[in-house]
Amino acid sequence: MYRIGLGYDIHKLTEGRDLIIGGVKITHEKGLLGHSDADVLIHAIIDGMLGALSLSDIGTLFPDTDDLYKDIDSTLLLKKVYEIIKSKKYAIENIDSNIIAQKPKMMPYIPKMKEVLCEILEIEPERLSIKAKTNEKMDAVGQELAIEAHTAVLLKKI
Repeated sequence: MYRIGLGYDIHKLTEGRDLIIGGVKITHEKGLLGHSDADVLIHAIIDGMLGALSLSDIGTLFPDTDDLYKDIDSTLLLKKVYEIIKSKKYAIENIDSNIIAQKPKMMPYIPKMKEVLCEILEIEPERLSIKAKTNEKMDAVGQELAIEAHTAVLLKKI
């Protein structure tokens, strides 16, 4: 049996924070604002994984009202969700993701993102697609006010 989930996240760019996407620190004058490290890619993947098994969403599992998750490294949240997926006897078939950012350019960082995420999720690199897009200077992302990510996650029963 296969299950598919869609994930989405967006965070506002702000001064005084590191920019972390896909578990990788990216050189940029701004970072993403959020309760945790605001890693939009990991948050989208988490929502896709949870959605595939109808297990709610990241905000329900890790509420921004809980100080335990204040400034937490999102790779730790991903590890917890992956353990839940495995406990339900599912494995990741593949993940397809888009990072949408006008700046900075994501392509130089994608190989390291894949390395980090594949290790956590125990999958081969060919099972994880990470693409980079811009919004052609339209909307909040295009005006460099935010960065967003979209993900589709396919799980299979083991």
